Amino acid sequence: MNNVLMLVVALIIILVGATVFTNGLEWFGKKMNLSDGAVGSIFAAIGTALPETLVPIIAIMFGSKEAGHSIGVGAIIGAPFMLGTLALFISGVAVLVNKTKRPDFPKMRVDTVVMRRDLEYFLVLYAIAVLCTFLNHPVLKIFIAMSLFVSYGAYALKTLSSGNNGPVEEAALDPCYFAPSSHDPHFGLILFQVLSSLFLIVWGAYIFVEKVQIISLQMGISPFILSMIIAPIATELPEKFNSVIWINKGKDTLAIGNITGAMVFQSSVITAIGIMMTSWQLSRSALVTVVLTFASVALVYAQIRLKRTLTPSTLLAGGLFYTVFLVLIFTGNI
Repeated sequence: MNNVLMLVVALIIILVGATVFTNGLEWFGKKMNLSDGAVGSIFAAIGTALPETLVPIIAIMFGSKEAGHSIGVGAIIGAPFMLGTLALFISGVAVLVNKTKRPDFPKMRVDTVVMRRDLEYFLVLYAIAVLCTFLNHPVLKIFIAMSLFVSYGAYALKTLSSGNNGPVEEAALDPCYFAPSSHDPHFGLILFQVLSSLFLIVWGAYIFVEKVQIISLQMGISPFILSMIIAPIATELPEKFNSVIWINKGKDTLAIGNITGAMVFQSSVITAIGIMMTSWQLSRSALVTVVLTFASVALVYAQIRLKRTLTPSTLLAGGLFYTVFLVLIFTGNI
């Protein structure tokens, strides 16, 4: 029970650290006179992606060789799976709940050009990362990993340059957490907030990895399976409830883009880290989740590509694929 409690505490530490980190980075961007677009699209994105990035890194570096790598790969593979199934499902449910406020229901108000670009990047980059598991030559693996990094950079530049070049309309920043009454906090204080919150995230990730190893041994569950279920839901899903808020406001492009943009990041930068830091030999369980991820995302892409629209029924199918995964786990088939 103590280990389970500490696991929950570790997740709370990670989430608190990520929240404080994001706030600090946003103020850092303001202090550096960066545009609102850069602050929102780049700095905030780094902050929200940090927990799911650091959990596998800490697991691989500080966990035992076998369990640590299993936890790391589980967190890496689990993130796009959760986004491509459960997060899309929740978004579909949000559309249904708000259908009385939508005269154009069931058609969603998405920019299909943006959605198509995100999904194409994801499907191609993730396929390349998964195929890398069948390669044994280390030079080829490093080349592919570096190519994934470069590809995300190209995606980020294209995404920023394809939008409106004018000022980005954005809500005012929340007060700096380390100086809540100040409208112009000292740069040194902002930097201290960023470093302190980064320490919290690393500390929480270290405790998380340690407790997952212990609990998986006690319960007889694979560290890979346990980390794939817990880590992505704890680090990714709370942030993706922003999508529910945007759907409630009728801002479907922001809502779905919040998910698809994160999927591109996970399929490129995070998988590249896994390829470079582990043997990247995906197990049968990992490959099953990959197939389910591709199936769910492919349905969304097919509707956008063929019909140039998106409906909640397609998003709801993601819940079916996630249910299949849970059934396979509890029946012992993966």
